[in-house]
Amino acid sequence: MNLFCETAIEDIREKQASWEEKELAAALSSRPEEKPAYETECGIPLKRVYTAADVADIPADELGFPGAYPFTRGAYPTMYRGRPWTIRQVAGFGNPEATNQRYKYMIQTGQTGLSTDFDLPTLLGLDSDDPRAFGEVGRVGVAIDTVDDVDRLFDGIDLEKISVSLTINPSAWVVYAMYVAVAERRGYDLHKLAGTLQADPLKEYVAQKEWIYPVRPAVRLLRDLIMYSAKATPKINPISLSGYHLSDVGGNALQEIAFIMAFAIAYCEEVTGAGMDIDDFAPRLSFFFISHQDFFEQICKFRAARRVYAKIMAQRFKARKPESMRLRVHVQTAAMSLTKVEHHNNLMRTAIQALGAVLGGCQSMHTNGLDEAFAIPTEEAMKLAIRTQQIIRDEINVTSVIDPLGGSYFIERLTRDMETEIWKLLDEVDERGGAVKLVEEGWFQQKLADSAYATFRKIDAGEKISVGVNRYADETSRSAEVHIHPYDEQCTQLQIDRLSAARASRDHARVRELLKELAEQAGSDETNLLPKTIEAVKAKATLGEICAALREVWGPYAEPMIV
Repeated sequence: MNLFCETAIEDIREKQASWEEKELAAALSSRPEEKPAYETECGIPLKRVYTAADVADIPADELGFPGAYPFTRGAYPTMYRGRPWTIRQVAGFGNPEATNQRYKYMIQTGQTGLSTDFDLPTLLGLDSDDPRAFGEVGRVGVAIDTVDDVDRLFDGIDLEKISVSLTINPSAWVVYAMYVAVAERRGYDLHKLAGTLQADPLKEYVAQKEWIYPVRPAVRLLRDLIMYSAKATPKINPISLSGYHLSDVGGNALQEIAFIMAFAIAYCEEVTGAGMDIDDFAPRLSFFFISHQDFFEQICKFRAARRVYAKIMAQRFKARKPESMRLRVHVQTAAMSLTKVEHHNNLMRTAIQALGAVLGGCQSMHTNGLDEAFAIPTEEAMKLAIRTQQIIRDEINVTSVIDPLGGSYFIERLTRDMETEIWKLLDEVDERGGAVKLVEEGWFQQKLADSAYATFRKIDAGEKISVGVNRYADETSRSAEVHIHPYDEQCTQLQIDRLSAARASRDHARVRELLKELAEQAGSDETNLLPKTIEAVKAKATLGEICAALREVWGPYAEPMIV
């Protein structure tokens, strides 16, 4: 059943043709439009006006109802009436104690979930005393070397009562092992732990560029993590498939969704191929998308993504549970849209992007600080970012109606057009051999690089406007003083001292034996690596030692060349 009857559609088309011939033609003759053509950021053409005729081909069941297949109108039946999205501002810098203090400040300010950024050495599987870590310890995230650091990170925080997101990828399985070990040390019920690991390896190779191992071993580690956590910590999402980073390196909205769905297909094939039923793990898969500058495109992107994911799970993987088909998404506003020039404008950019995420139906959100173009946000900037979400949630009454833009001629047409283009990209990935193969060949990397180049050409030409930068520039604001978050110069030495103390107090023979056993297990594809990793972290093996043990087995990664 379609949304409108054919008789009504024909009448609308006739009336529109008359309007174009009379009113529109007269207006264009006296005042031409500013551009010869209009389109979304991802290149979908935009009409002047949308009518029922533009949605005549869309079946009514493609819209459906919130919380029901294909989830176009929302992941849950009551959405924000039943539960507001989680305010999940990310924090992470210096030593664990510094980040812990920021956590407690944000909880006091009204944050409802924790999110952790880790420093570059931790992401790359290096200990803080590794020469390659010099100058980076605790600089863009918190430094984690041993299980005791994770204990310090969450000191005084009840992990059974607050959900925790861990933005960690190549070394995610080690940090997860430490998190589990800390929970067991404190006597927590592992089944009550809630949160999310990012742990998305394929997007690292195509976007964020932080890797330790070759592609296929990295996917194997994720498989082990998914299969272990599904039983041990059933409320923890073992992965957050991160389209955000694809956009952050220049990918458009269609690429963000299509490429990350291709990665989701690859991961599901890996896990089901190991013998696990799709309904035993798919309900805990989660996603992380950007909310960017093209307001309506972003809203439609979220709606289209839910529909595409539901169909992939139902049709390709034969999922039976509705929760296996329900796309749950954390959203972050667009860091790449923030500017150093007139940085206070970033408040308005972030507020509008956050509103788009809410109208698009997100489940949790991080709003960027106005000073993030310079450094880690100050406490004041983070407070304003939290207040942005609270004002949207509590003051402007947009949470009272589910999918309030649903049924709009424009919204439904653009949602359908974006879905169609996403399927085209997914079909191309399948035809070329699948996501893992194309990551190894550099195909995704090339597509994202081409998209980024096209965007920067538009910026240079002034076709893409950045207010205060390439349009309405005010030279007096370029020298404005900005107070940024300071870096603790003692951070590195403190972590090195703690590493020395940890190594001095442990059973070295036991650690060596566990690392040897872990490496032997990595040499075959049959044993899940998580139990042995948890044993190792409990014995005070460091993150760097565990990652190095597998690097000896699997070797390094060589990135393909793109042009």
